[in-house]
Amino acid sequence: MSILRIAYATGNSLPVAGIIRVFFCLVFLAGTISVADAAKYAGLVMDAKTGKVLYQHRADAKQFPASLTKMMTLYMMFDAIESGKMTMKTRIRVSKYAASKPPSKIGIKPGGTISAAQAIGVLTTKSANDIAAAVAEHLGGTESGFAVMMTKQARRLGMNSTTFKNASGLPNSQQLTTARDMARLGIALREHFPQHYGHFSKTSYKLGKRRYGNHNRLLGSVKGMDGIKTGYTRASGYNLVSSVRSNGRSIVAVVLGGKSGKSRNAQMVKLIKTYLPKASRGKGKLLLAKRGSSVFTIAKIELPETGPLPQFRNATVDPASQRVAVAHIISNDNAQIAKSNDGSFQISAIELKLRELGSRRMPVPTRAPSTERPDLIQTAAVSESNAGSSEISMLSAYTTPEPARRKVSAHRSGWQVQIGAVVGEDSAYRLLAEAREKAPKLLASLDDYTETTEKNGILLHRARFAGLDSKTAARNTCNQLKKKRIACLALQN
Repeated sequence: MSILRIAYATGNSLPVAGIIRVFFCLVFLAGTISVADAAKYAGLVMDAKTGKVLYQHRADAKQFPASLTKMMTLYMMFDAIESGKMTMKTRIRVSKYAASKPPSKIGIKPGGTISAAQAIGVLTTKSANDIAAAVAEHLGGTESGFAVMMTKQARRLGMNSTTFKNASGLPNSQQLTTARDMARLGIALREHFPQHYGHFSKTSYKLGKRRYGNHNRLLGSVKGMDGIKTGYTRASGYNLVSSVRSNGRSIVAVVLGGKSGKSRNAQMVKLIKTYLPKASRGKGKLLLAKRGSSVFTIAKIELPETGPLPQFRNATVDPASQRVAVAHIISNDNAQIAKSNDGSFQISAIELKLRELGSRRMPVPTRAPSTERPDLIQTAAVSESNAGSSEISMLSAYTTPEPARRKVSAHRSGWQVQIGAVVGEDSAYRLLAEAREKAPKLLASLDDYTETTEKNGILLHRARFAGLDSKTAARNTCNQLKKKRIACLALQN
């Protein structure tokens, strides 16, 4: 029913100017929350230089983090490396327990090892659950013990609404977070570990003869985006934390509870386009000083503003009770810290809590070195038939410039499914990552890889899934992918 009809039906008159204002308000709101059900979607955009919240919607609602959990797993790894507890060459053993984790995984057999550097690579791109569990056992003895360590670190970062129960983000009803806490963790990674943060910007990672594509398809397609992490489970919906630096401005944005990878990405792009121009170009403030395993708020930022959508609060939660409980935790955590200081940096738990509440628990990162954007070029998407003919259509894609292009000639035997052949290996892996995002269960047991070929003088990278045991299995898989609007071809290599 239109606004005019509503006014007529209720017998109320509505000024024309009022009708216009209401109309545009409804259009804006509809476009903003189309990413997910209103009851599930949560989002936040923060100016990473000032700490000002530019937009928030249900930013403190409890959500399932899914693979965003690995952001904290990586934070713990970076902290262990910087503190000397491990190095990039440290070998991490994969136990039977870790190897049993369901996909996404890389499939190292029990007893096998992987270096810390390799673990970081596959966690930031492949989001491997088996390696997350192996890291947890290496640093915490057991995954549950590591989860306790993760939660304690979350409290030190001011993530007071987050509880971790595992290192991967696999479903657990007690593993919860909020959009505000995830923004804080994303910024902590940028600020505290700029020397390691660049791992989040990689579009793929090569381990042995295999290369794993990053699940974050916005990397390389959104100007200034340098990470950070995607996540998905059926209960959580599609999650994404993004860091963007462009034209002297810097933001961290969070989208939780997306209906699909496509709608989640569309919402993230919309938030970036809307709020990045509103971020400050001034000199950034330092809000967090990291001392050992503790984080201290040392500067005040203004309280967050409510964004264009209303902020919903859980009426069953008593804010006063929450603050008392958090203050008690912080008092206990910092009691020993205060005793160990030499007096040059004494800070009481009460003072720390007051500063934290005043800053709304939002840190600000320092700048990390930026990376060059790939060039935008026209590439040919090739669908190859069994007869060897090619149908070529032009599409726009980001790919690595010719001098830096990596040439890969991988080979897998047996029945396979090919979803495309494109110019640029990174583009091929983006196709594979998108397919996995659209059909995670269907492709869970299959290996993805790229294979080079030359058509009419053009070097192409075939994007393929291998591991099917028969022609029938390959055709059935391809038919299922086509139902999800993923073009494909069943073939035997």
